[in-house]
Amino acid sequence: MLKLPKDFVFGAATAAYQTEGSTTVDGKGRVLWDQFLEEQGRFSADPACDFYNQYPIDFKNAREFGITSLRVSIAWSRIFPEGYGKIEPRGVAFYHRMFKEMKDNGIEPYVTLHHFDTPEALFVKGDWLNKEMIDHFTDFATFCFEEYKEIHFWITINEPTTLAKQQRITGTFPPGAKYQFADCFQQQHYLNLAHARVVNKFREMNVPGEIGVVHAIQTVYPNSEKEADRLAAIRQDVLENKFLLDGTLKGSYSPELLEIVESIIKANNQSMIKITSDELAELEQAAETVDFVGVNYYYSKFVESYDGPSEFIHNGTGTKGSSKRKLAGVGQEVLREGLPTTDWDWPIYPQGLGDTLRRISQDYPNVAKIYITENGLGKKETPDENGEIIDTERIEYIENHLKEVAKVIEEGVRVAGYFIWSYQDMFSWTNGYNKRYGLFYVDFETQERIPKKSAYWYKELIENNKK
Repeated sequence: MLKLPKDFVFGAATAAYQTEGSTTVDGKGRVLWDQFLEEQGRFSADPACDFYNQYPIDFKNAREFGITSLRVSIAWSRIFPEGYGKIEPRGVAFYHRMFKEMKDNGIEPYVTLHHFDTPEALFVKGDWLNKEMIDHFTDFATFCFEEYKEIHFWITINEPTTLAKQQRITGTFPPGAKYQFADCFQQQHYLNLAHARVVNKFREMNVPGEIGVVHAIQTVYPNSEKEADRLAAIRQDVLENKFLLDGTLKGSYSPELLEIVESIIKANNQSMIKITSDELAELEQAAETVDFVGVNYYYSKFVESYDGPSEFIHNGTGTKGSSKRKLAGVGQEVLREGLPTTDWDWPIYPQGLGDTLRRISQDYPNVAKIYITENGLGKKETPDENGEIIDTERIEYIENHLKEVAKVIEEGVRVAGYFIWSYQDMFSWTNGYNKRYGLFYVDFETQERIPKKSAYWYKELIENNKK
């Protein structure tokens, strides 16, 4: 079985809006998703897996299965229902109870401050395209640092690339805008700035503990050796990865990087973004002190050149082969022959994780350590005739990705831990409840938890690595 360093963290990951349910309980404010989902009418984040009430059961199960680290998030609108101003004491108290329950079960919380859940009152004012949002987010983070002194590990923002791209280009996150490349890059910059400002505040306050950011990285490869495909892959990587990685981990944008950004924006007849010298100074200051970076990795992208208009069709149902991913001024994603894919058209390519970890180690040597903060396999699942979930494909997926992790650690890359996405089945932003990632199966009607075969496998892996 796999062997990883003795101090390697084996954990699992969750997010507040995807697990808690109780979206209107105890004074919680609305978030950007509430109206968006209501208008779609396909599914609701209530009750999700009722984590708001069931968390003692979930933490007990985690302890019994050897999981001693869990990634969770604080729902901003449970603390500040409008995003700023009035504080909701019931929300504040809930997270104290939750963190105490985690600690009592021997579980270390890794806490994310923003996981796709902007309070609705700020969303309607422009969300991350309004610079006031950065001030309110910094105030929220400051409150959390002062209030939750029991927390040692903090994450500023989850997947800024996913947030910006799906809000502004693919139309799959609210407000559902499409092909707004300038807005996407401007939002990415403001997310970089928000991360930096919170890190700098963390240092100014001398908060004990560590702070980092989590990036979703889809390693990008040209689909052939053609020069046009190579250039398309570079543009795709800038859009998906490099602009955010450089902003948060280097604290700067090179002239070459900005030239590529400008070429994408101009190809779509949009105006170049605005970046000030004062903002760059904040980025640089934070990059010098960030403690870790989290990598969320699910799949890689293979890109060809493309000269047509943007055409993006999201596979939100698990109907294999239904997606289209063509972006004007960037390129088109294709499925590489011979590679398996999930029902959601995501290529399964563990080598991409290894290549990403090497890249971060080489390009951003100031980052002391890397966590894989999400990695897992989404499947449509139901219990068999014996009431069991035999998810062999998920075990193979996780094992093959962990083999890549072990390989790069041997090469000297400082990978400190691995958090499976997800701890239990939960609500999925664009798929509702048919895409399951969990180690624990959740019957969403009864809220019964059933450990899958993967949960037992992960428990054995953890136990063997303690020996």
